[in-house]
Amino acid sequence: MLSQLRDIVEQVSKVEDVHQALDIFVKQTCEAMSTECCTVYLANEEMHRLELMATQGLKFKGDKIHIDFDEGLVGLVKRSAEPINLAEASKHPNFKYFKQLGEEVYHSFLGTPIIYRKQVLGVLVVQQKSPRLFSEMEVSFLVTLAAQLAVLVAHAQTQGQWRLSKKQPAITGVAASSGVAIGEFWWDDTQPDLAEVLPASTLDIDLEQGRIALAVESALADFRHMRKKLDNDINKEALAIFDLFTHLLNDPMLRKDLKAQIQKGDRADWALRQVVESYSNRFARMSDVYLRERAQDIRELGQRLLFFLLNTETSEPKIDKPVILVVRELTATVLALPKDKLLAVVSLEGAANSHAAILSRALGIPAVMGVSVNLRDINTKQGIVDGYRGKLFITPSKSILNEYRTLASEERELAQMVNEAIHEPAVTLDGARIELLLNAGLNADTSSVINQGVDGVGLYRTEISFLLQHRFPSEQEQTQQYRQVLNMYPHQSVVMRTLDIGGDKPLPYLPIEEDNPFLGWRGIRFTLDHPDIFIIQLRSMIKASAESGNLSILLPMISGAKELDDALKFIDQAYQEVSQLDPRVVMPKIGIMLEVPSMLYLLPLIADKIDFVSVGSNDLTQYLLAVDRNNARVADVYESMHPAVVMALKQIQVTCAIHRIPVCVCGELAGDPIGALLLIGLGYTTLSMNASNIAKVKYLVRHSQLAELKQLAEQAVSQPYGRTIYNMMVSYIEQQGFADFVRAGKQ
Repeated sequence: MLSQLRDIVEQVSKVEDVHQALDIFVKQTCEAMSTECCTVYLANEEMHRLELMATQGLKFKGDKIHIDFDEGLVGLVKRSAEPINLAEASKHPNFKYFKQLGEEVYHSFLGTPIIYRKQVLGVLVVQQKSPRLFSEMEVSFLVTLAAQLAVLVAHAQTQGQWRLSKKQPAITGVAASSGVAIGEFWWDDTQPDLAEVLPASTLDIDLEQGRIALAVESALADFRHMRKKLDNDINKEALAIFDLFTHLLNDPMLRKDLKAQIQKGDRADWALRQVVESYSNRFARMSDVYLRERAQDIRELGQRLLFFLLNTETSEPKIDKPVILVVRELTATVLALPKDKLLAVVSLEGAANSHAAILSRALGIPAVMGVSVNLRDINTKQGIVDGYRGKLFITPSKSILNEYRTLASEERELAQMVNEAIHEPAVTLDGARIELLLNAGLNADTSSVINQGVDGVGLYRTEISFLLQHRFPSEQEQTQQYRQVLNMYPHQSVVMRTLDIGGDKPLPYLPIEEDNPFLGWRGIRFTLDHPDIFIIQLRSMIKASAESGNLSILLPMISGAKELDDALKFIDQAYQEVSQLDPRVVMPKIGIMLEVPSMLYLLPLIADKIDFVSVGSNDLTQYLLAVDRNNARVADVYESMHPAVVMALKQIQVTCAIHRIPVCVCGELAGDPIGALLLIGLGYTTLSMNASNIAKVKYLVRHSQLAELKQLAEQAVSQPYGRTIYNMMVSYIEQQGFADFVRAGKQ
């Protein structure tokens, strides 16, 4: 059979047309195995079904024949990803008769999955009229053929030679804002692009200095106008992007850098590009997703300045009807357009945690980012944006349109359903109270989130103001900033994380070069080596809390008792110094960010030294699995529900319960509806998340039984595979009638 296998592969590889190749493949397979029937089904993941692509022996005249993933023996092979060998196929409980195929004459059945890099691309089937089991050699031969076929199929898809749904190909990007939109794609090619500005010099330096100064003032006025325009529509955290822009434009260092670049003889637009790229590259090199995505915010600021620098008549696209707006990069200023003109936004660049993405979620505008598409090819065409799965459909078929119209209707029902729980406490059906806290960045003023019943701030990142400046902020500046945040939550706790920089997050005025920044000089290691910086920040925090008394201090990257002891000494020193000047201050509660695996074992030994624990599930997962999730080569190894991660989370919860230490999870897992329910089942009663996740998580909590979640968690900690744990949680949510929380539309 080896020579026959070689012949089949050789003949198929000579044919350029993939459909022709499949026809040859099934005919040659029938001859090689002496069977009457061979069929190739390929998976259409978008439609959740298998499509018959080529056959020798079945009734197939080119009309599309579909089999759902959960239908028949072919669907069973797809789901199980294993061969199925039957002497009498019709007697199997999964057998389903498809009249249009004319397969009633066949008794024996052998099906094997077509697998490429762990993904089941389809199913290869041979059938015979006489009832018999296929031999082990025949099974092995078909499995080998399927492996060869998988390479052909994967190559054809990669090269764009062939797609399952030729009339409605799906383009995949990043899901930035959930929702479904159906309409016309439209893009504006009249706007200048900072990335296209070329090197240019000037002889009139004063003229260029005046141009850039005028552009800065015009941009400031524009941002004030847009903020006022959106102020009544969305919460203040979403509006923080305009505060960031204003802060940067008022920063003397930015203006100084622009002036210095022009002073070298560069024209204003070229100077602007160089300075903006310098600022954005600083953030782009950081591993922290939230901080890394501030690079896009910096680029947007530069783009806005360019608009005014070139005296553009208007920086807003002129839209006269509702459209799906296509842009190179999603920006907050684009989202300031009239909402009745934006069905959705599609961006060629960007990521899900950018401020523009946050703003799009706050405005309820579906958005997909990071798509690869030719702007001219998509312009003015009808299409669909699936903001749940990050997919686009260009000129979709009638069946796809009907499906998404149904999803859009169900989505509106979901939004209405979730909003009913906004003002209610997060209490399970059997009476368990869950605290939902806020993860905040540049701005923690989230008035509408307070109305939603947020119970405080679980993580406030203090490093952002350090990263945006060209010098260390003074004690007075820090005190003012922290006081503003603390006073927003006078009756609730605010957890402020001390400076978490170094390694992959270097300050522009204190560059750090390391081979492995994830394991390097960062977090508490940096601040302990710079007690002058640490003490000033601690004093600022404690001073700021004099009126509100609601400060808790969180220490990042603690890996041992010695680091904790040293940090506590500095905190005590800062408290003593401040309390002598202001007797109103009280010693804040002190906690550690548990993200280094060593603390799993040391936690019982340092329990009496701390007041609370915050679990940084993102970094804890990376360190436990030895994987950088930002590295595309190993990103698929990162599993937030990996069994080791789940067991570690359970161990932390149990240890904290034994020692009566309050514990909170503040990583992305806490804001994921599936992850949140798993954590509650593991025993966690406090979760901290981004504002956009609170309403949905709250609704699920209010419709779940703690007892059932505990049973699920008990099963989860004994599972060897993360995918099994994930599927268990998804199944539970679906059984409760909330399938729409884990995918678009109701199932």
